[in-house]
Amino acid sequence: MAGISITVSADDLVTAGLDGLVARADDMSGAMDEIGGMMTTSTRHRFEMGVDPDGNPWPPSLRALAEGGQTLVDRGHLRAAVTYQATAARVRQGTNLVYARIHQLGGEIKRQARTQTIHRRLYADGRLGERFVKRTARGAVATDHAVGAHTITMPARPYLGLSTADRAQAGEILADWLTGAW
Repeated sequence: MAGISITVSADDLVTAGLDGLVARADDMSGAMDEIGGMMTTSTRHRFEMGVDPDGNPWPPSLRALAEGGQTLVDRGHLRAAVTYQATAARVRQGTNLVYARIHQLGGEIKRQARTQTIHRRLYADGRLGERFVKRTARGAVATDHAVGAHTITMPARPYLGLSTADRAQAGEILADWLTGAW
């Protein structure tokens, strides 16, 4: 063969490919950030649908039944507080709201006996209204009432977690990251 030639062996290609793969596997923060974003989107979708990661409907809350609203979505604070942290090797999703755990896992809330102040309207004829009013409302009168100790049982309404589709999508994100297609 006249001129010049170069020879590349399969060993050279495999070594270079593996070196690149190892380098990308050392810091997967980009992929973890992408997975965290996907998890947040999926969790917000679950709030819209009222389902857990497996697609099972949440038990309806008394407030949602009484007001015709959505379970776990009164003012949207819980949904808005779900965030994630991505590192080079993992992603962690959660919220810092104190009531988030009881909604995710369920459980019992033990309430101590206490005195509760309520405000009702006092009408001109001396009758006390049956409905609660704001303490600043015109004609509002404060009365104290004893509330006995009681236990509230909250059913679990999981909103955090990965569905089967989420796991598959996370696997695709990782595969794309590792192969350099991302």
